[in-house]
Amino acid sequence: MAKIMIQGTGSSVGKSILVTALCRIFKQDGYSVCPFKSQNMSLNSYITLDGKEMGRAQVLQAYASGLQPEAYMNPILLKPTSDKKCQIIVNGKVYGNSTAMEYHNMKLEFRDMLKEQFEKMEKEFDIIVMEGAGSPAEINLRDRDIVNMGMAELVDAPVLLAGDIDKGGVFASLAGTMVLFTEDEGKRVKGTIINKFRGDVEILKPGLTMLEDIIKVPCLGVVPYFNLALEDEDGAVQFNTKVTAPIDIAVIKLPHISNFTDLDALKSEADVSVRFINSLEEFGHPDLLIIPGSKNTIEDLLKLRECGLERAIKEYSKTGLVMGICGGYQILGKLIKDPYGVETEVKEVEAMGLLDIETIFEEEKVTTRVNAESIEDFNVYNEDNSMENIKLKTYGYEIHMGICTYGKNAKPLFRILDKNGEKVEILDGAINTDRNIMGTYIHGIFDGVDFREYMLNRIRVKKGMKTKKSGTYESLRELELDKLADIVRANIDMNKIYEIMNIKK
Repeated sequence: MAKIMIQGTGSSVGKSILVTALCRIFKQDGYSVCPFKSQNMSLNSYITLDGKEMGRAQVLQAYASGLQPEAYMNPILLKPTSDKKCQIIVNGKVYGNSTAMEYHNMKLEFRDMLKEQFEKMEKEFDIIVMEGAGSPAEINLRDRDIVNMGMAELVDAPVLLAGDIDKGGVFASLAGTMVLFTEDEGKRVKGTIINKFRGDVEILKPGLTMLEDIIKVPCLGVVPYFNLALEDEDGAVQFNTKVTAPIDIAVIKLPHISNFTDLDALKSEADVSVRFINSLEEFGHPDLLIIPGSKNTIEDLLKLRECGLERAIKEYSKTGLVMGICGGYQILGKLIKDPYGVETEVKEVEAMGLLDIETIFEEEKVTTRVNAESIEDFNVYNEDNSMENIKLKTYGYEIHMGICTYGKNAKPLFRILDKNGEKVEILDGAINTDRNIMGTYIHGIFDGVDFREYMLNRIRVKKGMKTKKSGTYESLRELELDKLADIVRANIDMNKIYEIMNIKK
């Protein structure tokens, strides 16, 4: 079994996407490969087929490897609830809530578990591609590190160090990181990768030679800046604020926004622009307004109220199209209660009142994969603009601690037909009488073709545009993963990477 680890000079330098690329390259070359990130901090999470929670970055890496995502690929997931607190997910299940210092003090408790998990993976796969987190040169965290050099040392993995030239100062950040390593840590670094390069690489080459002379580590490649329809690296998403296509979808950028990967399928549509707003000045005149998920729904609702966006949303909802997902769905309701202090010390708050539902936060989290269909028939436009009335099928996953109850004027939106493979009949979501305000607990709601196509064609017809068929998001993702592999393969020394892993090509 071979292994390689990508660490970076800091956050958002492209570690996740490089791991994704290597996973796809190794798969293309005929190896069984698996991603691994021991600890991930992210509000973008995913539910596996067996109902476990993991970080979204490792989900994309699993698909690149030709695998179904499994929680062992990301054994520890930290989900921030405030600047100093987070929820800890271990092996897919809630472990507890803690402050940053409390978690820092408990990290070493997980070392044996991480090593055991990794050793099981070693027996299953030809290659494991590991990912670090943030910077490995946080010298104040070295003694309790379980995600960067601490993890590399635990399983004796060689390391490639990635730097982001688009930020500026890439030579200084690579050299500075190497200076802060201990002697043993420095020996573990077998190569560097310059990421997100724009321009003529010939101009860069003298700098690469000088850098190699300084740090005594070869540069294995320079990866160009590119745009592909793939999920952004955790914490690295660029929240677009401009209208760039005929269909204008505005997303409220909540302070504790989570699972904004729910919007990626919309971004894949050529005539769709997805922009994020957090002020009245940015609101504009969107064709669809989305209130996304949140890790602190009550606090985010109060922020919307404070800055005036709640008033703007209510006014827009009189004629516009509004969609709430998970926390956004709860915000659209009448009342939110938190009797156990799950999210905040505020026990009860009046919500926007646009849907006749009430939410109460329970102590146990719902984490399920679901398939569902709309309860009512919807007018679906064909390519010739003719219509037929059908039930909309969809799928996705639930991650929430809130349970909704329906008022007398509430109309459920979906009927969940199975949860984690078990047949059920459970109501989900709500829709108003005019069918312009709706909400759901189902994350990934736009990944399914039926619902995405219905929503977008509804907008296209209103704007006088030609209706379109939507493609499956999964097929688009596969094409983009292959493009990613082609770009990275063409610009880094794969022979050297195989040599570092002691694999003879």
